[in-house]
Amino acid sequence: GVTDVLCEACDQLGWKVPTKIQIEAIPVALQGRDVIGLAETGSGKTGAFALPILQALLETPQRLFALVLTPTRELAFQISEQFEALGSSIGVQSAVIVGGIDTMSQSLALAKKPHVIIATPGRLVDHLENTKGFNLRALKFLVMDEADRILNMDFETEVDKILKVIPRDRKTFLFSATMTKKVQKLQRAALKNPVKCAVSSKYQTVEKLQQYYIFIPSKFKDSYLVYILNELAGNSFMIFCSTCNNTQRTALLLRNLGFTAIPLHGQMSQNKRLGSLNKFKAKARSILLATDVASRGLDIPHVDVVINFDIPTHSKDYIHRVGRTARAGRSGRSITFVTQYDVELFQRIEHLIGKKLPAFPMQEEEVMMLTERVAEAQRFARMELREQGEKKRSRNDDDDTEEAIGVRNKVAGGKKKKRKA
Repeated sequence: GVTDVLCEACDQLGWKVPTKIQIEAIPVALQGRDVIGLAETGSGKTGAFALPILQALLETPQRLFALVLTPTRELAFQISEQFEALGSSIGVQSAVIVGGIDTMSQSLALAKKPHVIIATPGRLVDHLENTKGFNLRALKFLVMDEADRILNMDFETEVDKILKVIPRDRKTFLFSATMTKKVQKLQRAALKNPVKCAVSSKYQTVEKLQQYYIFIPSKFKDSYLVYILNELAGNSFMIFCSTCNNTQRTALLLRNLGFTAIPLHGQMSQNKRLGSLNKFKAKARSILLATDVASRGLDIPHVDVVINFDIPTHSKDYIHRVGRTARAGRSGRSITFVTQYDVELFQRIEHLIGKKLPAFPMQEEEVMMLTERVAEAQRFARMELREQGEKKRSRNDDDDTEEAIGVRNKVAGGKKKKRKA
C-alpha cells in the first residue's frame, strides 16, 4: 500500500523486498492504527515506521509533523539519514535534537519548522521548556525507537513531560527488539488500542550469526584479545567494554600494539563520537571499541566480528551487541570473553537465547607468547590514560557531557532557578 514515489526511494536505497517487520507493520500503520513492533535487531525497523509517516505526510503536508524519540545520539543521526534518503524526492526536512551539540543552532533548526524531529528525550524537553515559539501542539506522529532502552536509561520523567505537551489524537508507534515491563506500562499511557506486530516473540539472534565463547583467566584478557585480533586479521571488529574508562584504556593498548583502533563512549564530545563512527564506517579504522552506547540500532554493514570483551550484565544487552554483525541477511561472528567471575552471567545469556555456545578454537601457547609485549603496551596505556586524565582536570571546562554538567551543578550548589518565560 506504499505509494510509487516512496517505492522508488526504496529501490534507490537497494531495498528490494520488505522485511518481515515491514510486511506486518506498514499496512497496519497505513490504516492509521497505533503499532507496537517487536523484531530482532537488524530487521529494518526504521523503514517500518519511516514509510507510513512519509506517506501520511504526502497526503497532508504540514510542518512539525512527526517526532521520533531515540535513546542514543548516534542512533538519532542514523534515523535522520534514513528519513532524508527515503524522503529525498519529496523534499522532507528533518532536524536532529540531541545533547552535546550547541543549543543555539538547534533552536534555529527548530524555528525553520522541519517536518520530522529526531531527538533524545532530555534535550527535547530542554527545548520545549526554554526555546521560545517552539511547541509540538500540531504533532501527528510519535515514534519511540528502542523503547525499552529509552525507559531503562531513566528518561521516564522526560518522556512523561513530552507526552503531556503533545496532542492526544496522534498516531503512536513503539519499536523495540526486547519488551520489558516498563514498555508495557508506557503502552497503556501512550497508545490507543494498538496492534502488536511481533516478528519474534522469544529473544533470539539471527541464524547467520556464528556465536562463540572463550573461557579465560581474567588477568590474561588483553593477551587473548590481541591473539584473536591477529587470528582474524583482515576483518573489521566491534569490541564492547563495560565502562568508558576501560574502552579508552583498551583502545590505547591496541594502538600501542599497532592496531588501528578507535574508541566510542559517552565521555567523548559529540563531534569526536561522530568522528569515530565515521572513520569506522569509512573503513579507515578496522576496530571500534565501544560501551553500550553503540549496542543499539547502529547499522554498520561491514562489521564482521563482535567481541564482548566485558560480558554484558543484562543478558538482553547481549542480543543487541551481537546484532551489530550479521545484519540484513549477511553472516557474522561473535566471541564472548568469559572469565572466572562471569560464569553465572554467561549461563544467563545462554539460557535467554536458548542455545549452548561452542568454544572458540585457540592455541594457549601462542597466547602466552604475547604476554610480554602486551604487558609493555598495558604500561604505556596506563601512562597515557593518566596523562589524559591530568589534562582533562586542568581544562575541566571542555567536558560537555551531561554527567559532567550535572556534577558541576551539584558542586556549585544546585541548578539556577529557571525564569518563567
